[in-house]
Amino acid sequence: MLLADRTVLVTGVLTPSSIAFTCTRLAQEQGAEVVLTSFGRALAVTQRAARRLPTPVDVLELDVTDADHLAALAPALGERWDRLDGLVHAVGFAPEGCLGHPDGLLGAGWDEVATALQVSTYSFAALARAVRPLLGTGSSVVGLDFDASVAWPAYDWMGVAKAGLESASRYLARDLGPDGIRVNLVAAGPLRTVAARSIPGFDALAEPWPARAPLGWDTGDAEPVARSVVALLSSWLPATTGEIVHVDGGAHAIGA
Repeated sequence: MLLADRTVLVTGVLTPSSIAFTCTRLAQEQGAEVVLTSFGRALAVTQRAARRLPTPVDVLELDVTDADHLAALAPALGERWDRLDGLVHAVGFAPEGCLGHPDGLLGAGWDEVATALQVSTYSFAALARAVRPLLGTGSSVVGLDFDASVAWPAYDWMGVAKAGLESASRYLARDLGPDGIRVNLVAAGPLRTVAARSIPGFDALAEPWPARAPLGWDTGDAEPVARSVVALLSSWLPATTGEIVHVDGGAHAIGA
């Protein structure tokens, strides 16, 4: 099994349709011990989803914008494990004004943009710093991405946040690499998750994708994405870091 005897922290599980849920299920099937995070009103929803996993898991309360929660994360994990082999960052949020505004980027104020950047971009580094005491040689940090090399309909400030995430992953790969810690992103094609339903115009973005992708694309199947996440969490890619792995049926390579 790819993740035998490895410990993994997964953020971003909300419902079984979440990409992070499929990542967790496959990680368990590949031998990993997993802990999830959630917070606030979503905590009970995550706990219900967790009961549908192959093996029961703990769900720690973690708001990535709360400094106290971040400070408590490593000690809470340390009560369970003496090391952390994998971290999956599957957290993203943008206020309503940041997505699909008639004026595009011009429609959101700084308060809304700051929230989008803190949750969707800065938290990648904040989480890595929070669990840094448990990371070591062979550990892997993996984030979920959506291709930020072009402008997408209605994606607006979340697209900017993802561009920042891609840059942050390269800098984290630089900073953590000397300690043998890998940092990579998986750029997924559009999937019909709870998060996707909050994006105005998601259908216009997703519907042409299967025809554009050389391998085709199923917007209801997160398993190809999750398999790539599991591969990056494993020891099978020991010299891969600072990379963006596209799992989108090949659509990113096709101009039209």
